[in-house]
Amino acid sequence: MTQASATPKATRRQHDREIVALAVPAFGALVAEPLFVMVDSAIVGHLGTAQLAGLGIASALLTTAVSVFVFLAYATTAAVARRVGAGDLQAAIRQGMDGIWLALLLGAAVIATVLPAAPSIVELFGASDTAAPYAITYLRISALGIPAMLVVLASTGVLRGLQDTKTPLYVAIAGFVANAVLNAGLVYGADLGIAGSAWGTVIAQCGMAAAYLAVVVRGARRHGASLRPDATGIRASAQAGVPLLVRTLSLRAILMIATAVAARLGDADIAAHQIILSLWSLLAFALDAIAIAGQAIIGRYLGGGDTEGARQACRRMVEWGIAVGVLLGGLVVLSRPLFLPLFTSDSAVRDTALPALVIVALSQPICGVVFVLDGVLMGAGDGPYLAWAMVITLAVFAPAALLVPALDGGLTALWAAMTLMMVIRMLTLWLRTRSGRWLVTGATR
Repeated sequence: MTQASATPKATRRQHDREIVALAVPAFGALVAEPLFVMVDSAIVGHLGTAQLAGLGIASALLTTAVSVFVFLAYATTAAVARRVGAGDLQAAIRQGMDGIWLALLLGAAVIATVLPAAPSIVELFGASDTAAPYAITYLRISALGIPAMLVVLASTGVLRGLQDTKTPLYVAIAGFVANAVLNAGLVYGADLGIAGSAWGTVIAQCGMAAAYLAVVVRGARRHGASLRPDATGIRASAQAGVPLLVRTLSLRAILMIATAVAARLGDADIAAHQIILSLWSLLAFALDAIAIAGQAIIGRYLGGGDTEGARQACRRMVEWGIAVGVLLGGLVVLSRPLFLPLFTSDSAVRDTALPALVIVALSQPICGVVFVLDGVLMGAGDGPYLAWAMVITLAVFAPAALLVPALDGGLTALWAAMTLMMVIRMLTLWLRTRSGRWLVTGATR
């Protein structure tokens, strides 16, 4: 039965099956990085508030250094999925290999930048004298794992585009377990403190990168795709990622501004902010699992010339995003008393975090719509619009967040500004999807 002849109920069931088949395994891979940070936070948090505050600043900087290149995953997913829809698997994997080579080049450049500049960067973010040394130590060591992290992004994008989210799930589970064991052993067993936590994460990330490379290389050989670096292909991959890079830089600027504001509110506030941000990232990636399914499904539909299928899939995924957002918000409210003691025994940190968590809970349905529509437009290759929309969002958020310390609003007011940011994103993305201008068909956009 074709998409056009299927009944509405049958079409919804078809989309539900596709969304679940791709999103459930994708969730495991998506939450790998925030789970790494949460494990680090739980282990380091019991070393002391200064160590946790240092980790909060360093992990925000490290995540920024990696996440600005998230286009290695997202753009690759969309491009590969389009070629899958068009029936050209060799070209799909070849593009993925170009992305992996680009990831290695970018990783080397980031290391060369971060290692010497770590003290200046930490100081720029307003770390206290007690937290700064721990932030510098964690940042410098963890930076060594950035090439592996970028390879993981690019390789994951290839597999998602091929409609395979199960392999990333298996690798993510193995990486999470290895990270937890290594962190506990190096921090407490080897008595390396916060440095042990950083080394544990680096080793786990390198292991994940090696596993992904083995899978992608095997697929390339099966379909006759070249493994050699191609300057033209690498340059094309970089150019295709520029709009998403602008979009991600704007988003990371928002998160960095939030962290910088929290750091200036005091050690208890930045420590509480780190805990909440870890949870927020986990919730965001849970919602983004639906968006990952959207990237693969939308790319495949548009690659095959089926605009109506793309529209219907988009509509159904938004419904999923809202429902999952409501569920996650309720879980946050119910789990607050149990969640916070896992990360800190400091009553000041817990008291600061509690009201801000309510704001996070209430914003989850909004987040559900935002992440789904973001994924839909990425799957369509609509990067230029995503870039402009995020720049506008940054322009609204920045003054609102910077007013928080001046108005003595505290961490709860800061997270209210974060919710405002998500509302602006929702409006800009909704306007674009409603217009239909993203529905461009073909093996390439």
